[in-house]
Amino acid sequence: MIKLEFFQPSHMKQLIDWIRTPEFLMQWGGPAFQFPLDEKQLEDYLHEANKPDSTIYIYSVLLEETEELIGHISLSQIDRKHESARIGKVLVGKQRERGRGVGAQMVEKIVGIAFEELKLHRVSLGVFDFNHSAISCYEKVGFQKEGLLRDYRKCGNEFWSLWEMSILKYEWQQKHDDVNKVLN
Repeated sequence: MIKLEFFQPSHMKQLIDWIRTPEFLMQWGGPAFQFPLDEKQLEDYLHEANKPDSTIYIYSVLLEETEELIGHISLSQIDRKHESARIGKVLVGKQRERGRGVGAQMVEKIVGIAFEELKLHRVSLGVFDFNHSAISCYEKVGFQKEGLLRDYRKCGNEFWSLWEMSILKYEWQQKHDDVNKVLN
């Protein structure tokens, strides 16, 4: 099992170590970050985050049993008036934890924060079309594809297309109600 806690400056070095190529940085951080990732960029990223009225919450992902840092995720573009937000910066950094359902747990937890704590209605995300494992993870949680943004980002000499995906509160609740019925 995992837990989310607010991203701390002490976690910066580990996150930087996980981002080893410009292509990986583009997948994780988009155009907001430049390679190589450094502490100054992360300080700027963290500057307005994790306050009660913030529009961005940035989390580190830790194993519950050991407190080991294994990943990163954020909830941004939090719009309390229109009850929406966007998941981003999803990263299972520890190689040994990939393919074990950690990504789905991370997304479940952050969607739970969005719908239960922040009382939002809609959560969206973007994922590059070639990232099949991430797409599968998001669909497992209940996200649906809304549309493909063709040639959305340029990385090197290639253009990458991006799937927009979202989940609505009632869809997430219905999925959890169905799981609870099976368990009881």
